Amino acid sequence: MEKVDISVVIPAFNEADRIIPSLDKVWEYFTSGGLSFELIIVDDGSRDSTKTEVERWIERRTSPSGYSPGLQPAGTGKAVIISHGRNKGKGAAVRTGIMASSGSLILFTDADLSTPIEEFEKLYGAIRDGNDISIASRGLPESDISIPQPACRRLIGRIFPFLVRLLVLRDFRDTQCGFKLFKSDAARTLFSELETEGFAFDVEILFRAVKRKMKVKEVPVKWINSKASRVSILKDPPRMFSALCRIRGRIK
Repeated sequence: MEKVDISVVIPAFNEADRIIPSLDKVWEYFTSGGLSFELIIVDDGSRDSTKTEVERWIERRTSPSGYSPGLQPAGTGKAVIISHGRNKGKGAAVRTGIMASSGSLILFTDADLSTPIEEFEKLYGAIRDGNDISIASRGLPESDISIPQPACRRLIGRIFPFLVRLLVLRDFRDTQCGFKLFKSDAARTLFSELETEGFAFDVEILFRAVKRKMKVKEVPVKWINSKASRVSILKDPPRMFSALCRIRGRIK
């Protein structure tokens, strides 16, 4: 497998209506940055046209002309889609993408780009400073929450981090922001062991990283709430609480 500087893993479930603008932004950002990169989109058993839309986008972007005929990009990119036959969960989708990656660094980002792709530079700086993992955070005083969540989601957003600190990880203000950067060895080690396939997978990954004494840096970022959040206010909190108990009980 040909190595690249940065792999970008994007899990997608029923994202046909919004993923293409996000892919355009990610592609253009890294093309202009001078790094070799790959986009790995993992379709997690979508029931809409996500897979078809992404396949068409890849064909356009990787054709000789692409979207910008005559322009010679500073960075070189490639893109691939991997499909799950059924919906397995966000953690499973990110794991699939990371284990298929070839980058020296591996970023995973949500398909809605609630954390703008330009915030990559902040995480990259933390890696250059010697950290193994850098994670975007909405919970630090310097974080810029441009468009906040509705009040009910903000309440859940306070309760879950409290439970994480109480049960699993004391030192992180925000484990759930979908924008994290890893050195490749750290990512493959952690995700090869991942057991949590749902939304709480971030907690397990960070818990395993702390247990292995990896250096993890929490970084304040700009964040913009997406109205089309896939998190269920009623269903996901009990599931995530149960997942926290399992993570705490089985990882020694």
